[in-house]
Amino acid sequence: MKLSVIMPVYNEIDTIADILQRVQSVGLEKEIIIVDDGSTDGTQEFLLSLQAQNGGMQLADTEKFLRSDNIQVLFQPQNRGKGAAINLGLKNVTGEVVIIQDADLEYDPREYLKMIRPIEDGFADVVYGSRFIGGAPHRILFFWHSIGNKFLTFFSNLLTNLNLTDMETCYKMIKADLLKDIEIRENRFGIEPEITARLAKTDARIYEVGISYYGRTYQEGKKIGWKDGMRALWCIVKYNILDR
Repeated sequence: MKLSVIMPVYNEIDTIADILQRVQSVGLEKEIIIVDDGSTDGTQEFLLSLQAQNGGMQLADTEKFLRSDNIQVLFQPQNRGKGAAINLGLKNVTGEVVIIQDADLEYDPREYLKMIRPIEDGFADVVYGSRFIGGAPHRILFFWHSIGNKFLTFFSNLLTNLNLTDMETCYKMIKADLLKDIEIRENRFGIEPEITARLAKTDARIYEVGISYYGRTYQEGKKIGWKDGMRALWCIVKYNILDR
């Protein structure tokens, strides 16, 4: 079963090489689709250097494309947000299963092996990697951030009638055909409650597994803030109640 890893990237020059190495080391058949979302810190130059080393081709002035074995790289002409980057990456997916991998080091790609098992065994169509269950390591960080996550998950569950423990998790492993069939409109972090709302309206079999979490501080590069939390709250209402 081939796994497509979509990696939205924005200003991650300090971690991009490391996360690519970690993803590549996972013992699964996979492709990696990197979408640079208008980085300005040297990330684009790193990816273009990778292109020069491995060969590639330029499709248009505003869209450069690299294929090197199992790696594809797309460059957004300007910053449009995580959701927009994922939508672009999804157009290039050839695997049977898709997972989103942030380009920081908060999530461990070794968890792919645990998450894909319920899908391979025929039990699940979707697997959420929960940061709040299981005995894997979790970095202790912001109290109010965790309260916000739990509130958003609770409110989402209230409207979707699911019993998730971590709706906001980045690690959502979804069968490619199912993900391609749902329309994703959110360009930024609202993509998490939107995907959950849309999956809840299907007959998808959704599972959770506990994963590790190595969270970053804002000084270390964490990007999500309270405004994203407010947007997520609006998206829960929008895609569960208003968007019928």
